[in-house]
Amino acid sequence: MKRLLCPICSLLMLLFGFIKDSASAVHLERPNILMILADDQTWSDLGCYGNTDVKTPNLDRLAREGMLFKNAFTATAMCSPSRQQLLTGLFPVRNGAYPNHSQVKPGTKSIVHYLKELGYRVGLAGKKHIGPQKSFPFENVGGNRLNFRAIDNFVGRDKHQPYCLVVASHSPHLPWTAGNSAAYDPKKLTIHPYMVGTRETRRALAKYYAEVTDFDREVGRCLEIVKRSGSEENTLVITTSEQGAQFPRGKWTCYETGLHVAMIVRWPKVIEAGTKTGALVQYVDIVPTLLELVGEKKRKNLDGKSFFSVLTGSTKTHHDYVFGVQTTRGIISGSECYPIRSIRSKTHKLIWNLNYKSKFRNVLTSSRDRGGYWNSWVRKANTDERAARLVNGYQVRPELELYDLRTDPYELKNLSEAPAQKDLLKVLKTKLQTWMREQGDKGIETELAAKTRQKRNRKK
Repeated sequence: MKRLLCPICSLLMLLFGFIKDSASAVHLERPNILMILADDQTWSDLGCYGNTDVKTPNLDRLAREGMLFKNAFTATAMCSPSRQQLLTGLFPVRNGAYPNHSQVKPGTKSIVHYLKELGYRVGLAGKKHIGPQKSFPFENVGGNRLNFRAIDNFVGRDKHQPYCLVVASHSPHLPWTAGNSAAYDPKKLTIHPYMVGTRETRRALAKYYAEVTDFDREVGRCLEIVKRSGSEENTLVITTSEQGAQFPRGKWTCYETGLHVAMIVRWPKVIEAGTKTGALVQYVDIVPTLLELVGEKKRKNLDGKSFFSVLTGSTKTHHDYVFGVQTTRGIISGSECYPIRSIRSKTHKLIWNLNYKSKFRNVLTSSRDRGGYWNSWVRKANTDERAARLVNGYQVRPELELYDLRTDPYELKNLSEAPAQKDLLKVLKTKLQTWMREQGDKGIETELAAKTRQKRNRKK
């Protein structure tokens, strides 16, 4: 019996050692990294996220081949702050890029520095909207517009050195002129509950969806380049939507339509195909995640926390809360001072409008609106009660807004005055204020200093 057990034990030990070594090899084998960013795309406007109107075959396929994040978030629903928090692992007020069209504080490091130190070549193709250059010393791949020949050359240039490439599209940002809008019949499109169903709204949606489909085409071309390079199995692909589109309650807000983002991650060697996760993650978590999966030790100076264990399926949860910070001062046609902060759990969202007695304004509500539908909402509000609630509620808000996202995913029923929610509101507001203090966020004072952080207003 002992003779029989010894070979079996030896075999089991060898097998265990092989599995352990293989797991370590997968973890330590440094993958290529391809990160594809949309520009102003609402998280739910993809087929794989449940929108049956919009056509996104490449992104839908990517979701079938990787992991779809149901609860991923940016902390700010504006382009420049979103990109710079994603690339630095630091929240907007802390890194300095909290208004739109702003730059991070001098000396701030980004994923470019960290990965270059680990032997990666790191490139950026397409839209920039970040700075200063010393904080984001990317290799420029093909200029400000997507150049797929340059992307192809970058991906295939050196088979022996891993790369990280950020592909930053200009779609589906206004003016919604890319793609084939004729592919969408405005009359057949579903109107979201936070929208007013006018003819102008439907036309705008058709043009916007055309650009979403055009972004999907760009994703498809990038995936084909990776496949043709022969490195598909060892390439981590991340696609994300940046923040909400330029519709009311989307961009420039802390509502779900603004801060909630689409995110899909594919890595054939590690991530099980066709999986979905409800873990709460934020853009600041991406840098520490990438560093962990390439074998780098945890960096203590980052705000984010690695969700590598979520990718591998080891854990199903990540954060208990995610946060939002909106700076209206300094945006085009924006309010002089309208700071907004938010905290979200798995089930509830608290929004704090710090200067709620003012009126919320932006380019949508001004004569410079290029979407072409806001005025039709205003006209309809004169005779339609629901339209009036949406139009007025977008511009005039209470100090506190509390929503139960389980029953009210579009945040249309404010529970902040409900006696039954008093304790929950207090807990959420206390946690939000604690986070603000940790970030050096002084609320209205920080808002009033916003223009000093914008490139055109900073002193040399």
